Amino acid sequence: MLPLKEAIRPTTFVVSSKLRDHLGLDITIATETFQHTGSFKFRASYNLALNVPNEEILTASSGNFGQALAYACKLLGKRCTVVMPETSAQVKIHAVRGFGATVDLIDTKKVGRNERVAELAAQMPDAYHASAYDDEWVIAGNSTLGDELAGRGFDVVLVPVGGGGLISGVVTGLCRNGDTAEVYGAEPLLGNDAARSFREGRLIPNETEPMTLADGARTISLGNLNWPIIRDGVKDFIEVSDEKIAEAVRLYYGLVNLKSEPTGALTLGALLEQPERFAGRKICLIVSGGNVDPAVYCSLLG
Repeated sequence: MLPLKEAIRPTTFVVSSKLRDHLGLDITIATETFQHTGSFKFRASYNLALNVPNEEILTASSGNFGQALAYACKLLGKRCTVVMPETSAQVKIHAVRGFGATVDLIDTKKVGRNERVAELAAQMPDAYHASAYDDEWVIAGNSTLGDELAGRGFDVVLVPVGGGGLISGVVTGLCRNGDTAEVYGAEPLLGNDAARSFREGRLIPNETEPMTLADGARTISLGNLNWPIIRDGVKDFIEVSDEKIAEAVRLYYGLVNLKSEPTGALTLGALLEQPERFAGRKICLIVSGGNVDPAVYCSLLG
């Protein structure tokens, strides 16, 4: 049973002269595409599965947290059930099942993720209900990425945002290392609850699950635990159109030779939306994962 920092893979830093020249910006990519299960979510899920005493864990996920938790539970000898929307990328559904977890597919137009989890929780009283983003173990696990970014001289760190588990972890890790880099959230315009909440100073959820191209960010709201960290530690949010998300995926492929899922490309999309905002600054772009359905990826690349 490995401790968290021995179980995770260090993030991969990539400097692309082609991308830098294309945008005229000082960019370093911190990509989690080579993390176990292809995304940063392994940091959170392994930390959670390692620390909770329950032998069975129940969660809801679009895919990345689900497959990371399924793998973590497999490593630690625990059982895992994942509620997933039918619209989740097929590659993610297959991966969750491949790691031995039970997948419960739902039509989110008929039943919400949280509602279905509540139904299953009533049938599984001994299971730990794990949020993909609103959990102390999740935030603590993700903070290890902030630890890795600290001390590298970045002026700005851009982080993809769905439920807020990653950005709150990055803020936590940077702060405890005394790093003063400004942290910006990159969020889909079609699901901009975090940006609206940040500007109003209170949690404002999306009315329905947003059908953005960035499937990992199809969340209703930020979490209650991560909200104060985000409110106090994030500089601002940039809302990214699906068109810019798609363009960012193509740029990563064409200029960096990097496969990014749409959610992972949110931070580059944010630069495409507001390139002048960060001129003259040393920028870190977090790519949160690379688990994209092959058919979707092919359609984006054209």
